[in-house]
Amino acid sequence: MNPNTFPTKGNLILAKNSLKLAKQGYELMDKKRNILMRELMELIDTAKDIQREIDTTFTSAYLSLQQANIEMGIVNVQELSNTITEEDSIEIKQRSIMGTEIPLVEYDSSVSKPTYAFFQTKLSLDEATKRFVKVKDLTIRLSMIENSAYRLATNINKTQKRANALKNITIPSYTHLVTEIQNALEEKEREEFTRLKVIKRRQTAQ
Repeated sequence: MNPNTFPTKGNLILAKNSLKLAKQGYELMDKKRNILMRELMELIDTAKDIQREIDTTFTSAYLSLQQANIEMGIVNVQELSNTITEEDSIEIKQRSIMGTEIPLVEYDSSVSKPTYAFFQTKLSLDEATKRFVKVKDLTIRLSMIENSAYRLATNINKTQKRANALKNITIPSYTHLVTEIQNALEEKEREEFTRLKVIKRRQTAQ
C-alpha cells in the first residue's frame, strides 16, 4: 500500500497540493492546446490561399513558356534554361510557438534575377521566367507552412493526450484520494470524540 494514501493530515495536505497542481496543469494544457489550434487554423487558411495562387501562377507561367517556345523555338529556350543556376541559398532556421519548433525558411531572392541577355529573347520568356520565379517563392513558403502545420498538429495531439490524462485520470484520482482521507480523518475524529465522552461519563459516574 502506498504510504501517501494513509489517512493522515500530512497526506491530506499532500493530496490537496497534488490535486491543485493537476488542475493547474490541465488549465495550462488546455490553454496551450487552444493557442496551438488557433495557430494551426491560420496556417491551414494561409496554405490554401498560397496553393490557389500557385495553381494560377503555374497555369499562366506554362502559357507564357509555350508562347516563348513558339516565338523563339524550343531548342533556344532550352539552351537559355541551362544558364539558370541551382538554388543553394536556402537556409532553414527555427522559431518556437508554445514549445513547438517550426521551420523558418530564408533564401537569397537576388539569385532569381534573369541569367540571360534581354536583347536575344522575347517578352513571353521574360513573363514565363518571372512567373516561374514566383512559383518558386510560393512553393518555398508553402513547404514552410505545411511543415509548420504538421509539427503543430503533432504537438496538439500530444497536448490533448496529456490534458485528457489529467482530466480523466489524475484529477479524479486525487479528488477521490482527498475525499477518502478526509472521510477517514472525520471518522477518526468522531470515534475520538465518542471515546472521550465515554471516558468523561465514566469519570463523572465515579
